[in-house]
Amino acid sequence: MNAATAAFSAAVLDWHERHGRRDLPWQNPPTPYRVWVSEIMLQQTQVATVIAYFERFMTRFPDIAALAAADVDEVLHLWSGLGYYARAHRLHQAARHITTHHGGSVPETLDQLQRLPGIGRSTAGAVLSFSFGQPHAILDGNVKRVLARYHAVAGWPGQAEVQRRLWTLAEHYTPREQTAAYNQGMMDLGASVCVRARPRCGRCPLAPDCAARRLARQECFPEPRPAKRKAVRQTRMLLLQRGDRVLLVRRPPDGVWGGLWCPPECDLEADYIGVCRHRFGLHAGPAQAWPVRRHTFSHFHLEIHPLHARVQSEDPAVMDRPEQLWYNEHTSKRCGLAAPVRRLLQVLEEIRA
Repeated sequence: MNAATAAFSAAVLDWHERHGRRDLPWQNPPTPYRVWVSEIMLQQTQVATVIAYFERFMTRFPDIAALAAADVDEVLHLWSGLGYYARAHRLHQAARHITTHHGGSVPETLDQLQRLPGIGRSTAGAVLSFSFGQPHAILDGNVKRVLARYHAVAGWPGQAEVQRRLWTLAEHYTPREQTAAYNQGMMDLGASVCVRARPRCGRCPLAPDCAARRLARQECFPEPRPAKRKAVRQTRMLLLQRGDRVLLVRRPPDGVWGGLWCPPECDLEADYIGVCRHRFGLHAGPAQAWPVRRHTFSHFHLEIHPLHARVQSEDPAVMDRPEQLWYNEHTSKRCGLAAPVRRLLQVLEEIRA
C-alpha cells in the first residue's frame, strides 16, 4: 500500500473513531446472521426505516434455525411495508440452504456466501468483514458515492464499466487490518457527510484531495441513472367482502409483490360479476368504486382502481383453495401484505366499524 492509499484509509479510520456509528442494533453483537439480515434489509432502504423492522425480525427469528423453520408467509408478514419483497424470499431460501448444507452456520468464505440466494459481492464482503474481521471490500450506495466523488468517476454506477472501476478503487483502499472499522467508516461517511444533495465537505476528512470538490462539481458525481419515463399500468382490485372478511389471493412467487396476498385483480373493462362467478364461484352484489390510488415502483407507476362489493352467495366447492384466503386482520393467519393493500384493508376496516 503506497503512502497516498495509506493516507486515505487512515483518514477514514480516524474519522470513524471520532464520528462513526456504533449503536446500530446489528452491531451489538455483529454476529454473521444479524449482519447478513441487516445488509439485506438495507438494500434500497434507509437505516432509519430498517431499525424497527430489524428489531421485530430478530425478536421473532433470533437465529438461522428459527428463520429456516418458519413459514414464508410469516417472514413476508414481518417484511410487509419494507418493500422489495424478493429480498425476503431469498433470505428465507438462503436460511434453509444454510441449515441443510452448512450445518446452520453462515459460510466463512466469499465464494460460498455468494452462492446463496440474494447475497452479492458487497453483502458477502460486509458479512465477512464485520463478523469475522476478514479483509474484504464493500461497495454499497454510500461507498460508491464517496469513491465516485473522490476520483470524479464519470458515468452511472449501474453501468458495468463504471461498476468495475469503483470495485477496483474499493479494493485498492480497503486495508488488511481494521477492515470492519474502515468499511463502517466509509458507509457512515457516505450516509452523513458525503450525502447526495449538498454534501458537507467541510466535515469530510477526504475533502483536501477530492477531485469532485476541486472541480466544484460534487453533486455531478456519481451520475444518476439515465432518465426514462416510467410507464403507467392500471389494475382493478376487487375488495370482495363476506361478513367481516375479505378475499385475498396469493400472488405468483416472481414479479411484483411476489408471494404476497392481495385482493383479486382484473382488467378495468372486465365484468366484475362474471370474474367473481367464473374464477371464484362467488355471486357479488352491487359494487362501489373507490378513488384511484397510485403506487410507484422503481420502473413504473401502478394505478389501482379498487372496487368494493359484498358477496351474496357462493359455491361451496370453491370456497377453500390453497392459494386464496378469507382474511380478517384480527383472526386470520399472519401473512405478507403489500403496503397499498394494507392501506385498502384499513379503509375497509373503518367502513365495517
